[in-house]
Amino acid sequence: MDPAEAVSLLREGELTVEGRLTSASNATLYCTISDGVRSAACVYKPVAGERPLWDFPDGTLAGREVSAYAVSEALGWSVVPPTVHRDGPYGEGMVQLWVHGDTTVDLIALSRETGHAGLRRMAVLDTVINNSDRKIGHLLPTPGGHLYGCDHGVSFAEEYKLRTVLWQWRGEPLTEEALEALTRLRARLEDAEDPLSVELARHLTGPEAYAVRARVELLLHHRVHPYPSPDWPSVPWPPV
Repeated sequence: MDPAEAVSLLREGELTVEGRLTSASNATLYCTISDGVRSAACVYKPVAGERPLWDFPDGTLAGREVSAYAVSEALGWSVVPPTVHRDGPYGEGMVQLWVHGDTTVDLIALSRETGHAGLRRMAVLDTVINNSDRKIGHLLPTPGGHLYGCDHGVSFAEEYKLRTVLWQWRGEPLTEEALEALTRLRARLEDAEDPLSVELARHLTGPEAYAVRARVELLLHHRVHPYPSPDWPSVPWPPV
């Protein structure tokens, strides 16, 4: 299923809750979604099931997940699975296509690789969205070789809060691919009428959206992967 088809199904299909992922800190429901012709598995995170956090406004995590997908698509990398914001059995929330990961991959070993292009793209995306919770368990390698990432609800803070297990490129020059993608992204963020800017405005505050542009500008100015902050834990806990 291509991304456009997946987004259409996620927006228009009927959600049926099949179970709950009990290890998640917020209400995370495993569902099937169908429009009578197509069907797929997906994850549904209702806003009503979000646990309050001291450093993020209440009821905003689902929108941040959708914003992460929008930025991922604007970069052209499809790091985040198709994700929409819609109503569901327990109210509005985030609905994301379920990714069937390759269970033969050693995720700990994968997280330490330096030559994996998809992993390096993920590190750049995390910098742009200021992901404060990139754990090893959020890596979703597929049997076809593509790498997805999940759980981007605690992203897009104004302050620098990058917290990740992917620090192996810190201080190294960004790839030409990354610089080209970031240049395209900057142009779209500077246009308030661009669909990306409109989507971010729906889910982020004005200062948070401005901070996204500022982080892209910094990446393009310094042209290197960032370093951990000395004032903020650099790795999430637990890291897996």
